[in-house]
Amino acid sequence: MEHPQCNFIAHCVGRFILWVTGWQVEGSVPQTGKMVIIAAPHTSNWDLLYLLGAAYSLRLSIFWLAKDSLFLPILSQVMRFFGGIPVDRSKRNNLVMQLVTRFTQQDQLAIVIPPSGTRKRTKFWHSGFYQIAKGARIHMVCGFLDYERKVAGLGPAFVPGNDVCADMDRIREFYKPIQARYPEKTSRIVLKQESSTEE
Repeated sequence: MEHPQCNFIAHCVGRFILWVTGWQVEGSVPQTGKMVIIAAPHTSNWDLLYLLGAAYSLRLSIFWLAKDSLFLPILSQVMRFFGGIPVDRSKRNNLVMQLVTRFTQQDQLAIVIPPSGTRKRTKFWHSGFYQIAKGARIHMVCGFLDYERKVAGLGPAFVPGNDVCADMDRIREFYKPIQARYPEKTSRIVLKQESSTEE
């Protein structure tokens, strides 16, 4: 099964974004139709622009989650056109199960999720990305933005196993050399569910 491809115009837009900003793209899209793409580190509003540029350059069609307050009347249609999915954080809406169901009902779907959930430094990552991938039995893909090298792309991809700590160790090891736009705002890569919590 091949990954969900974007159209030719989006591909050209993605390449133009990276060219005009001086960024490059690395990695390849796993040959699977369904995936949760981890967006990390996330410390700047610019992250979305480079993320879209990288995804479209790799001919990957993506959806991405963002708080609903960002979907202003004028921008809402544009954001939705480029894959934006508004999320109301003020109430419990069982989003994880909604997305698991969505994955089971579609043959091709790639959703980008920033586990930190905010541009500020957090003590823990939200575990939604992990729960969705595990519940839908699909790949997690380590998407990254390295501001030091001006490189955006995709890293390792794997289906969650039965050991959350081992899975997170693989993710931590990959992101260790990746530098955010604002390093001091980089969130710790730790889930509350891990049995041995780092301090």
